[in-house]
Amino acid sequence: MEIAELLELEHQGWQSLCESTGSDFCGRTMTEDGVMVLAHGQIFSRQEVIDSLNHAPPWRSYEIDQKRLIPLGPEAAALVYRGTAYREGPEPAFVALMTSVYVREAERWALASYQQTPVPQ
Repeated sequence: MEIAELLELEHQGWQSLCESTGSDFCGRTMTEDGVMVLAHGQIFSRQEVIDSLNHAPPWRSYEIDQKRLIPLGPEAAALVYRGTAYREGPEPAFVALMTSVYVREAERWALASYQQTPVPQ
């Protein structure tokens, strides 16, 4: 397993959030019992993620840095990084430490868990 493969999935996810297609991406990519723990303190199930992204404003751009891959066995890994995302308008950037846990399902990587920890401004 290489960091590039999971990092590419993460970029696809962020790009979908910029293009307002995040609900479709998460519907295809998340495991059935997958969860997201978001910066505002809520835990969303896969379906709650899909529903919420249907109404979310798009991101204008994003950056991923400080990347690390943590192998969790032959069929799982955690991708840890700092993400910085920008919306349209004057609001400040959203900066958080993020962890995406992927598991191998039927010859593809699936997102089982995602967590955001905001970086204080």
